[in-house]
Amino acid sequence: MFVVATAGHVDHGKSTLVRALTGMEPDRWAEERRRGMTIDLGFAWTTLPSGGTVAFVDVPGHERFVPNMLAGVGPVPAALIVVAADEGWMPQSAEHLAALDALGVAYGLLAVTRADLADPGPATARARAEIAATSLGAVPAVAVSGLTGAGLPQLRAALDRLAAQLPAPVLDDPVRLWVDRSFTVRGSGTVVTGTLGAGRLRVGDELELAGADAPVRVRGLHSLGEARPEAAAVARVAVNLRGTPRDRLGRGDALLTPGRFHHTDLVDVRLAGDPAADLPATLTLHVGSAAVPVRVRPLGPDTVRLRLARPLPLLVGDRALLRDPGRHHVSGGVRVLDVAPPPLGRRGAAAARAQVLTELDGRPDLAGELRRRRLIRAGALIRMGVPVYAEPVAGDWLADPAHWRWLGERLTEEVARHAREHPLEPGMPVDALRQRLDLPDRVLVEALVRPPLRIHAGRVGAASANALPEPVARAVQRVRAEYGDRPFRAPEADRLVDLGLGPREIGAAVRAGALLRLADNVVLLPDALDDAVRVLAGLPQPFTLSAARQALDTTRRVAVPLLELLDRRGATRRLPDDARIVVT
Repeated sequence: MFVVATAGHVDHGKSTLVRALTGMEPDRWAEERRRGMTIDLGFAWTTLPSGGTVAFVDVPGHERFVPNMLAGVGPVPAALIVVAADEGWMPQSAEHLAALDALGVAYGLLAVTRADLADPGPATARARAEIAATSLGAVPAVAVSGLTGAGLPQLRAALDRLAAQLPAPVLDDPVRLWVDRSFTVRGSGTVVTGTLGAGRLRVGDELELAGADAPVRVRGLHSLGEARPEAAAVARVAVNLRGTPRDRLGRGDALLTPGRFHHTDLVDVRLAGDPAADLPATLTLHVGSAAVPVRVRPLGPDTVRLRLARPLPLLVGDRALLRDPGRHHVSGGVRVLDVAPPPLGRRGAAAARAQVLTELDGRPDLAGELRRRRLIRAGALIRMGVPVYAEPVAGDWLADPAHWRWLGERLTEEVARHAREHPLEPGMPVDALRQRLDLPDRVLVEALVRPPLRIHAGRVGAASANALPEPVARAVQRVRAEYGDRPFRAPEADRLVDLGLGPREIGAAVRAGALLRLADNVVLLPDALDDAVRVLAGLPQPFTLSAARQALDTTRRVAVPLLELLDRRGATRRLPDDARIVVT
């Protein structure tokens, strides 16, 4: 299917032409037919000579209904510009053309109507000159009469040629269906219509409704007046939504593929039209079928920040237009550069941001986004419209390569600094590193750790488990020299101090496996447990605490916690009468 929107001054015969081409009545309201003037969007379709189908979105031409016109033109890829031969170029011809230019519409036709009432030559020449200066460029022109039918075959052939020029739609893109009409059908419920510009819709699909928390489901699909199980872009579609009240959505809302769009009320854009400095503080942003008031903050000569009155599902590269409804003036088109821009809180931030925006052209750029954002989740980039083809550095986190290397260097420096300032600790806590490096997720810290560093017990430190500060290592060696031949004799608290082993030093030695802690201020050499089991296994089984103490040549201060530790480890088992046996 090929979808085209009409454009042109009021009473130049847009609806008459659509009626003559399709045999269908595009004016849906009795008031429109009574007044002979289109007020809201109309829809009709017909088969072209090639066998293809063209669907028309017929728009109103009166200046009071320009917002309705923009709702119909916004999602449509091509335009049929209508100019009457007997009146020629008129104010709404110019405003409609300015809107098409602002939206970047690049495909179109000129139909000069009422050719039976006046020579179409002058109107054709003026209109083609005006159109050539816009995004549409040079367009074919056909003189027609909706009353007599003259020129209609030529116009049908021209529409066929236009359809052949349009780029193929991207069928695997996510769906963003801008709603241009919503109503209720008895027995079916809520129905919305729109132009499907990309992707596919299927009966049973679950979609997001922009701005709503709960998902919606497609109960039925219609296109060209027929029920269908599936609709592919480009197409006019009517979507029946299951369990969705009519008052939940209307023109300007959007049905979306879940998880694929960023809802934003703050965007940075590039202007094509009035200079940024000349824009009023408030305007209306028209995108898709939506019209949303915005506050304008100029940044550079052709860049501004827009604060939207309500969030919209926007992507990098989207085209939209700004209009001043009070002056009935199209201020210009905009291209979205950033849908998640940084705050501008500090002095000079706006000027710095303007400089950054000079480098952006509205085309999604993964390398550029990573360079500017440094770290970002892949899903966030996808929802901005940026394709992701890089491998995550951790989880679903993506990183700018240069920034990631710098973070690795910083991590090594921070761990070394912490070791100098806290020589008795077994490393720097992961969460402390995360805060020092200003990282949003601890998995990023874990991914940055490289040999000779390692993570152990929630800390990042030297890879060697036996690494000890030199003073602690000397103290442990003195313990081994003094108590090596009496492995079950533990130094008293004052002797530990004499040896250089305070609470922090003991903790460091225990964590490194150089000492075994039985209780507060009760430490043995680490091989004491295995030696104790061998000695106790040589006793008559079961054995008492007293027998164990004598066999181990130690005191009750050591024997009690030593046997309790052996019980916990399963090397010995305590019996009901408090005797024990060695478990073989």
